[in-house]
Amino acid sequence: MTTTAPPVDDPIPGLVGFTVVLRGAGLAITTDRVATFLGALDTLDVTSRMQTYWAGRLTLCSDPDDLPRYDRAFEDWFTPQPGGSTRVRDERPPPPPKLAALTPAGDPGDSDDDGQQPQVHARAGGAEILRNRDLAELTPAEREHLRRLLALLRPTPPTRPSRRRRPSPRGVAAPGRTLRAALHNGGEIRELRRRDRSRRPRKVVLLVDVSGSMEPYADALLRFAHVVVRRAPGAVEAFTLGTRLTRITRELRMRDAERALAAAARAIPDWSGGTRLGEVLRAFVDRWGQRGAARRAVVVVFSDGWERGETDLLGVQMSRLRRLAHTLVWVNPHAGKDGYAPVQGGIVAALPYLDDLLAGHSLATLEELLEVVRDA
Repeated sequence: MTTTAPPVDDPIPGLVGFTVVLRGAGLAITTDRVATFLGALDTLDVTSRMQTYWAGRLTLCSDPDDLPRYDRAFEDWFTPQPGGSTRVRDERPPPPPKLAALTPAGDPGDSDDDGQQPQVHARAGGAEILRNRDLAELTPAEREHLRRLLALLRPTPPTRPSRRRRPSPRGVAAPGRTLRAALHNGGEIRELRRRDRSRRPRKVVLLVDVSGSMEPYADALLRFAHVVVRRAPGAVEAFTLGTRLTRITRELRMRDAERALAAAARAIPDWSGGTRLGEVLRAFVDRWGQRGAARRAVVVVFSDGWERGETDLLGVQMSRLRRLAHTLVWVNPHAGKDGYAPVQGGIVAALPYLDDLLAGHSLATLEELLEVVRDA
């Protein structure tokens, strides 16, 4: 059976049919987007192929993965056919992409009696799949998408009790405020006013390993550090670890992420070099930690634990850092992989002094780290 072309003087059914094909190809086509698409064509020349293409691309595509599907569907739908019709010939809409379905596979009740494919009601979106991908295995296009997702993170800084007190419905009694309130009531105490300690931001220190073994993760981790520093510029310090210690807090305080990363790259002299964690941590504790940067702070070390120096020295410095810090977290990108065991020399030396050992190999695990830092 051949699909009948719509009348030339009524293009709306053909355009709506195009959106149906896109929905079958896996694009998230909603009623609002269809209305926006048709409204855009009202102000453009609907007979222009180029204007129709860009009107649909700007209103119907919501993800970089949608673009190749949109291009294929547009070519099939609007390529002129013999007889002057621009509708596709006897073709069904392209099948939806095979993504992770929420319905169990192989269930006998999934297929219909007429032999049609089962209807999948929910699939994992492109952003959801990217959240769980290993950062070292991303393509250039996926890395660009990840950068935009990292920029959308809104971390909640950890807090600590302050010595100052403020009015509160709970807490200890506030005699002064209670008596002042009684003066307005003719000396009668009608309510017991209370006060409690206010909250102040707790310091956070990020130590990012930029050695050769961490190079596949270094760019994403520095962008993550930029988001955390920008969220609380006065309470977060950032350093890089390699063969030497480099403070990059000032560079990461820049608003634009690309300018901040470029400035940090110029400031780091040992990018993709070796790793001497013990010596570098000793430099941090001597110069910054004991002078207040790490006192009662949440210290996060991003490293895979490969140590070229003496592991005994690393253990001694981790012990010193543990006595200074409020919470000590180690983030190892390899900890999230199947079969991982903490056998690296650096991890073995640091493990007794850690509050948490987390995986930092994906966006989802970095979001989990933000929760651990917030609850510290």
